[in-house]
Amino acid sequence: MDQARDTVAAAEKLLAGLASAVRARIAEAGGVDAAQHEAHGYAWVATYVEALRQLHAWGERLSASGEFGEMETLILQLGFAEYAAQMIGGIPMSQNEIVRAGQIGAADEGIGQFMEAAGRLIHAGASDAAKARLAELIAADPSRVTYGATGLDSEMELIREQFAKFVRDRVAPHAHGWHLRDELIPLPIVSEMAELGVFGLTIPEEFGGSGLGKTAMCVVSEELSRGYIGVGSLGTRSEIAAELILGGGTDAQKKHWLPRIASGEILPTAVFTEPNTGSDLGSLRTRAERHGDVWKVTGNKTWITHAARADVMTLLVRTNSAPAYKGLSMFLAEKPRGTDANPFPAKGMRGGEIGVIGYRGMKEYEIGFDGFEVAHENLLGGEEGQGFKQLMRTFESARIQTAARAVGVAQAALDVGLRYALDRIQFGKPIFSFPRVANKLAMMAVEIVIARQLTYFAAREKDAGRRCDLEAGMAKLLAARVAWAAADNALQIHGGNGFAMEYPVSRILCDARILNIFEGAAEIQAQVIARRLLEGGAN
Repeated sequence: MDQARDTVAAAEKLLAGLASAVRARIAEAGGVDAAQHEAHGYAWVATYVEALRQLHAWGERLSASGEFGEMETLILQLGFAEYAAQMIGGIPMSQNEIVRAGQIGAADEGIGQFMEAAGRLIHAGASDAAKARLAELIAADPSRVTYGATGLDSEMELIREQFAKFVRDRVAPHAHGWHLRDELIPLPIVSEMAELGVFGLTIPEEFGGSGLGKTAMCVVSEELSRGYIGVGSLGTRSEIAAELILGGGTDAQKKHWLPRIASGEILPTAVFTEPNTGSDLGSLRTRAERHGDVWKVTGNKTWITHAARADVMTLLVRTNSAPAYKGLSMFLAEKPRGTDANPFPAKGMRGGEIGVIGYRGMKEYEIGFDGFEVAHENLLGGEEGQGFKQLMRTFESARIQTAARAVGVAQAALDVGLRYALDRIQFGKPIFSFPRVANKLAMMAVEIVIARQLTYFAAREKDAGRRCDLEAGMAKLLAARVAWAAADNALQIHGGNGFAMEYPVSRILCDARILNIFEGAAEIQAQVIARRLLEGGAN
């Protein structure tokens, strides 16, 4: 534990020196956009430093509670060794974009001091023997809910077990069939989730919710996504809608909408993105014009999840000629539920399904509006021009929840990879006995713990009422990459069978890929992190 603490201190010092060098390069290039490799590389290094900081804090908490056993010791040892080594040798921002601290401005002296502090841990910690022993411990109990204690209290673990059981009984046996048939998640499952409190988890009790925090949201999202990302994502739209209404709605809007969202009586969908705008929300062109007590909406939206079945849209449109973000307003736009035959039966609204390779349980749609009417009383907050600010307030929670979904998908990949490795016999023995197979599984477990702890840290910051767009961005950035790596490695363990659609790992791979794109692509997350740390003057 002392070596881990010293490594964190050295990493923080390296990061501080690197910040000065990267700022100089950005200034010379003319801004972050012109020096993205350096800026985004710095964001990844900063994310690794925070990940090590939270991994160390996790170990300290477990030591204090007497839960720091052999598995946890190995996870901490391997995690520190691998991430510290990558900070110098190369952090994969993507499969072919590697960032090395020295190449983006870290001084030789700073690198030398870091290696002096982390060197023993790197060389001793990442041993084949440590990986083999961790893999052995994982294989000894392949039905464990988590590999490595989470560090959460008993209430959170009871919540985890409740949802893990729901997933085992009601989701996991059917998820791959829903995916292969490209079906919406059955309504009885949605109703059971409502009864379990999924849609009102973080809504205050006065509005019919459970009044729990974002840590509980992470636990629930993780376990549901472990069964099927579509199920884990059903609550995302309710979370976004509730955050919008709690943060920007009138008292009347809160009283009207929140209890119905919490109970699952109504299902929301988020209608923000437009063709050709992507992450550039300031360029939105869909307009709403007021006609007495109604607004008439005209324009096009795309990549709208669960749109046909939804009862209300959180709809971001332009309501005046003010430039960029200033002209945007948010509406709580009611609509009738659609069917497969007629997905959008509302007057002034049309649309169709977008075929996708994964993330299928809710379906994706493009929507066209032509005079679609929304009551003036459904203008969020009753004031124009506040839409972008209102939406920005939801980004922290949405990205924390997406990071939790990514942890769940990564855990699903570990589950199926481990099961296959133990069952598949080649050359007279399970393929788990081959070191490169076992090593893949061991490092999956390590990175899942790292991503989970970074996500829980962001959730705790949010629960404490502190600004956490930085922490949420880091959690989402890292967890999405961990999920993709885990899914890719799990498919590799399956060999040719993994490429067959009948094996669930093929679905997990497709589902994992979206995590690096929605709720802010990896490049957007790195941009946000870099701007916060470098342009804001922080180290």
